[in-house]
Amino acid sequence: MAAAGPSRKQARRDAVFLLYQTEVTDLSMAELVEGQRLREGYAPDEFTIRAVAGVLKTREDIDALLGAHAKDWPLDRIAPLERSILRLAVWEIQSGVTPPEVAIDEAVRLTKRYSTDEAGAFVNGVLGGIVRTEQEWEQEDDDA
Repeated sequence: MAAAGPSRKQARRDAVFLLYQTEVTDLSMAELVEGQRLREGYAPDEFTIRAVAGVLKTREDIDALLGAHAKDWPLDRIAPLERSILRLAVWEIQSGVTPPEVAIDEAVRLTKRYSTDEAGAFVNGVLGGIVRTEQEWEQEDDDA
């Protein structure tokens, strides 16, 4: 019988850490994945790989969206960990992989666990603003 993979929460944490490491190291993705396998005892699962690849592929668009909603906080002023968490949550929401409420809740949970409560409130505010704006646009499209 094959070993069970990580839970979705664990896979999300793994994705955040891989995204974070792409920001703060010069290691290749293969080296990062091998480092995780050695450190954690398992390779990233399908969700983790898909999420990291999705974020990296659409990072420019995600960053533009984050920049528009992170009032008074240029993206380069946001700590790499929080930036990675925000990017992952936006990718999850936009790709439809995770319901917006769950993506926001998980992003805030990760931020509070690995950063601060204040950073958690910031992440919540930015993601909430993005979701509200997208819902307003959908409503306008439905009314047209």
